[in-house]
Amino acid sequence: MNNTPKMKIGIVGVSRDCFPADLTIRRRKALVDAYAKKYDAADIYECPVTIIESEIHMQQALEDVNKAGCNAICIYLGNFGPEISETMLAQQYNGPVMFCAAAEEDYESVTTSGRGDAYCGMLNASYNLALRNVRAYIPEYPVGDAEDCADMIHEFLPVARAVYALKNLKIFTFGPRPQNFFACNAPIKQLYNIGVEIEENSELDLFESFNKHAGDSRIADVVKDMTAELGDGNKKPEVLEKLAQYEITLLDWIEEHKGSKTYFAIAGKCWPAFQTQFGFVPCYVNSRLTGRGIPVACEVDIYGCLSEFIGTCVSDDIVTLLDINNSVPKIMYKESIEGKFDYKLTDTFMGFHCGNTCSKKLTKGEMKYQAIMARALPIEVTNGTLEGDIVPGDITFYRLQSTSDNKLRAYVAEGEVLPVATRSFGGIGVFAIHDMGRFYRYALIDGNYPHHGAVAFGHHGKALYDVFKYIGVAADELEFNRPAGNLYKTENPYK
Repeated sequence: MNNTPKMKIGIVGVSRDCFPADLTIRRRKALVDAYAKKYDAADIYECPVTIIESEIHMQQALEDVNKAGCNAICIYLGNFGPEISETMLAQQYNGPVMFCAAAEEDYESVTTSGRGDAYCGMLNASYNLALRNVRAYIPEYPVGDAEDCADMIHEFLPVARAVYALKNLKIFTFGPRPQNFFACNAPIKQLYNIGVEIEENSELDLFESFNKHAGDSRIADVVKDMTAELGDGNKKPEVLEKLAQYEITLLDWIEEHKGSKTYFAIAGKCWPAFQTQFGFVPCYVNSRLTGRGIPVACEVDIYGCLSEFIGTCVSDDIVTLLDINNSVPKIMYKESIEGKFDYKLTDTFMGFHCGNTCSKKLTKGEMKYQAIMARALPIEVTNGTLEGDIVPGDITFYRLQSTSDNKLRAYVAEGEVLPVATRSFGGIGVFAIHDMGRFYRYALIDGNYPHHGAVAFGHHGKALYDVFKYIGVAADELEFNRPAGNLYKTENPYK
């Protein structure tokens, strides 16, 4: 992936002055050794400054991790810890922060000279973080030995990657949302609140730039690359040159407009005038850019492309954006799912979009015409969609959304794409999520979510949930597919 940051987490040990600093230093060294033994040593940096209840030490540590190029830090309580200076570091550091604490190792460690009491210190740290209105990542159980804390830091990596990247993200939009399609409309204020920049453009601006790229010398090479990617799935070779021209247009736009930001995503318009004016649909190009880690959301879905970008950072993999689209026919359920997989009919649905899913996430991709648009338009202006069944396997369905009254809201649900032929069109898969029926009714409908959902390949619910908490989604606005007996806020208890 070339559109997400490489993280370097600075480990800063802290010590209260009435505890031996050597205890923190020894435990910090053990933590660093444990991480390097199990994971990539390049992920971390051992800060040599131990903060011993001193704002001066805090400033020294802050200067050191910044100089070392750390873009996230772990504040490690080797003993009880200095609640003021350690939380001041979290407050002044401009990046993601986590806290964890050392467990007592053995009988020797609970003697007068060896006990650290970091179990206690974590409580005071959390209290002081709240006093300073500082958000930090705290693991599920934040106290452990060197190996345990190494695992905690490794679990923090994808969370830190997403949180850091959002502060350095610019979203480009082209065109307002299509008429009669307000479902993807949402206030952009929350983008600024989490540090994301947005550049809103007219699709006329994009059309002008596209026309200026006619005859670009790079088009032939892009066509060659598209041809190689599609193979025998290239059912509309006559449109490749236009698609290549469009791809180059978008990439040049990013390069020329990214400004001070490092990472980028696109929310583009694809109907109703796009086909008749550009002469194709952009789905295949969208799939190719998303495959390179540059998410492109359909229908100017700003929070959809933001969600995709977060999933790209968390999973370090390709994502997609799909409609939570249609039910699975009972006959398909009975023939292909019932008795073979542990899901009820209402646990299943089809996730679909016209053709924006990367070819690497399709069992067999074919570039064709867009069947829905071709109902009302000549087929030749609807060419450019990528169709195929989505690869089976674990997935996480999720979305971050701003409500109409400007609150952040999100959901996360883990499930899978079943190895069941869809017998349908577009980029589509048979999805299964336990208790989806209730989730659909009480989380999605009552939560006023639009039909678009982001899909990360693999189970990444824990990291996504933690990212959403870190960036400010309130606990009562963060939903998941609750198991039976765990009622949603609006669920009727009488069945």
